[in-house]
Amino acid sequence: MGCPIGSWPFPIHITESIIAYVNIKAPVLSPLFRSDAQGELLAMLFLNPEKSFTIAELARAAGTPYASAHREVSRITTMGLATALKRGQAVEVQARRDTPMFRPLAEILTLTYAPAVVIPNYLEGIAGIERAYIYGSWAARHLGEPGDAPGDIDLLLVGNPSRGQIHEAVRLAGKAIAREVNARIVSAAAWAASETDPFLRTVTQRPLVELELANAGAPA
Repeated sequence: MGCPIGSWPFPIHITESIIAYVNIKAPVLSPLFRSDAQGELLAMLFLNPEKSFTIAELARAAGTPYASAHREVSRITTMGLATALKRGQAVEVQARRDTPMFRPLAEILTLTYAPAVVIPNYLEGIAGIERAYIYGSWAARHLGEPGDAPGDIDLLLVGNPSRGQIHEAVRLAGKAIAREVNARIVSAAAWAASETDPFLRTVTQRPLVELELANAGAPA
């Protein structure tokens, strides 16, 4: 017979973190993960295995509270999927490539969360990009809109970058994420007046995922 709640030998605490956890919306991009934040955090690590990240950087990239990112890091380091080393006041986390799970997990993350994580790496250093967005089906799934699994990646670049550099960058990015990347460049003026252009008006009215670029706003 079960023990009555009032006589349990240990206290039960319902915390805000537990309430937040049960209210997490199921991920649309990959139901294999508990949440999109978890998938994005893993993608940062496993799709950039040569880099280490602080927990604060992982939390920011995944759009999740620091405490949640800390819990995820604890789980994956306990499983032996990543290492965590303290450097000064920060803890730096890096994926382990010497585990049997690295390759299959990286492949799953490549097919789901890679675009927002990988594409900025290939745009880095290209002058003239003021903003970059993913739109279309991938953006819709990423932001929770149900539907078929996304295929090609639609990329919108605002600014005046070299078209040759962009062509090469998206070719390499597409190869890295195993899907075609279609880039469209619009001027800053056209973007500011998007309501007057049928295509841009449609883009702005649908899901958009802005990419974090290290050199955004640098002149061409």
